[in-house]
Amino acid sequence: MPAIRDRLAELNLTLPKPAKPVASYIPAVTTTPNSRLVFIAGQVPFRDGSLIAAGSVPGSVSIEQAQECARQCVLNGLAALEAEIGDLAKLRRVVRLGVFVACEHGFTEHPKVANGASDLLVQLLGEAGKHARAAVGAPSLPLGAPVEVEFIFEVSA
Repeated sequence: MPAIRDRLAELNLTLPKPAKPVASYIPAVTTTPNSRLVFIAGQVPFRDGSLIAAGSVPGSVSIEQAQECARQCVLNGLAALEAEIGDLAKLRRVVRLGVFVACEHGFTEHPKVANGASDLLVQLLGEAGKHARAAVGAPSLPLGAPVEVEFIFEVSA
């Protein structure tokens, strides 16, 4: 697996500071102290403290903008993972993504939006970035976000 910090630098990407919860939840849960699975709460596309887009797809937010939102959710998810495990070198693979898309009735392109997240994880991690996934439409998401992504990662102990 490529060194994730090196790949981030090659792609001119940086991890943000982990977002603080906006409701009654915690950003990450490791099921037991020796567990190898880390569950990351849904991440919305915050960059520098603000959503990078708001509204539903495709009326207010284009598919391309929504893909960029999904990419930002990945960076935010990795930041939350790093805060939980201390070092991204412990990341072994991405197990699953849940991608939620705020969309208008009749929209069927959820997988295209989710590919923004999936493709970035494969760019960063190679084969270890491939994962199971659900891409689901919703009438709205928290704070007006067009995309929200939740993660399950496998890490070394």
